[in-house]
Amino acid sequence: MVVDFAKRMEIAVVNTYFKKKEEHRVTYKNGGRCTQMDYMLCRRCNLKEIGDSKVLAGDSVSTHWMVVCSMVLEVKKKRVRMERRIRWWKLKEEDCSMRFMEEVRQGLGGGEEVLDDWATTAEVIRETARKILGVTSGNRKEDKETWWWNEEVPERFDGVKMVKQEVYRINKE
Repeated sequence: MVVDFAKRMEIAVVNTYFKKKEEHRVTYKNGGRCTQMDYMLCRRCNLKEIGDSKVLAGDSVSTHWMVVCSMVLEVKKKRVRMERRIRWWKLKEEDCSMRFMEEVRQGLGGGEEVLDDWATTAEVIRETARKILGVTSGNRKEDKETWWWNEEVPERFDGVKMVKQEVYRINKE
């Protein structure tokens, strides 16, 4: 039944792909009879990732042994596409800031007062920002988790390490 099920579902019976001695295939012993009753199954397309399949013979009290399988799984990183963002930090530059203010004024009708419709005002500001400041590419250059790492960090770690060693030396004496 297991073999029939495996054929219909395109599943491989992993235990049969590795040549083992009879005593290394037996998973159950009782009354002098040895049988192989436990099987490891995997999808056929993943069969190349299977390294080995074997029986772990345990202590003599137990007569049922576990089947284990070693696999090598390759985790493929997905390229994360981030949302394109406006480069608001460019407003720190004097020339960008001045150009941005002038474009927003022209977009709002040239006056100092803000339009009553906030949605329109916000859209004018966003469109002007996209035009003047630009947007990011959407590709992350570095891992988000390591944004804080720079040349100074290892030096700080070395300093902390030296202090700990000194404290340990003093406490030891």
